[in-house]
Amino acid sequence: MPTAYSRIQILLHWVIFVLIAAQFLLHEPIAEAWDRIEDGLAFDFHPLIAAHVFGGLLILGFVVWRIVLRLTRGAPDLPAEEPALLKLAAHATHLGLYILMLLMPISGAVAWFGGVKAAAEAHEVMKALILILVALHVVGALYQQFVLRTNIMARMKQSGK
Repeated sequence: MPTAYSRIQILLHWVIFVLIAAQFLLHEPIAEAWDRIEDGLAFDFHPLIAAHVFGGLLILGFVVWRIVLRLTRGAPDLPAEEPALLKLAAHATHLGLYILMLLMPISGAVAWFGGVKAAAEAHEVMKALILILVALHVVGALYQQFVLRTNIMARMKQSGK
């Protein structure tokens, strides 16, 4: 197992984070367009609608790339001194994040390109879930780093590969 994430794994982590944050911050035009679609009305093109759609597709592509890297290169082990319950929580949080990072763009694309209302509703539910998991991820990393002092953040330093 590697002792740290590779440069590309770290880069993908932060690029995906920024893209997801942008999806939340700039979502209003696509939400308004979707409301108009549901009401049977036309909507005007807005560049942020295209940005949301393409941003979601980029996230999907980058997440698939991250998964391939994780499967081929691996990921650093969690600190040995970390309590088993926290290890389980970390694994569950990461798994949940990966699942949502795959399902959110897929559900958004099915809703947008296929007009499937159930996919749009699932997309909205997943939006809340991903916010919760991101918060757990950040709080967990900070707790491990500063309370348990496991130096977990060292895994995110560039390893040179």
